Amino acid sequence: MQPEVKLIPGGEDIAPTISIDDFAKIDLRIAKIVNCEAVEGSVKLLRLTLDVGEGRMRNVFSGIASMYKPEDLIGQLAVMVANLAPRKMKFGVSEGMVLAASHADEKAQPGIYILNPWSGAQPGMRIH
Repeated sequence: MQPEVKLIPGGEDIAPTISIDDFAKIDLRIAKIVNCEAVEGSVKLLRLTLDVGEGRMRNVFSGIASMYKPEDLIGQLAVMVANLAPRKMKFGVSEGMVLAASHADEKAQPGIYILNPWSGAQPGMRIH
């Protein structure tokens, strides 16, 4: 008999189980990237200006500069965590997080992939 092989999707174990109430605390929203620029003094970060449909723009720093050119992201839709506490960083305050997928072992499977909603989604729509 062969030993059982444990598959580890994406190079890391699935996180511990949460309740539906825990999940409901996370406010995921559609965001439109209205501007994007490199962050001076950082090779990893891009500064995203996001429209989440709330009548103001949000500033979010994202470690995606290795995969994306700022000009290619302007006008694109993304998924963001809208109720993440603002985080003061060296370069400014980040007001949320854009969701992206990557493998745990960047050297074995390089790449960062922003979650991109299907056409028809609008800034501010909540993801349930």
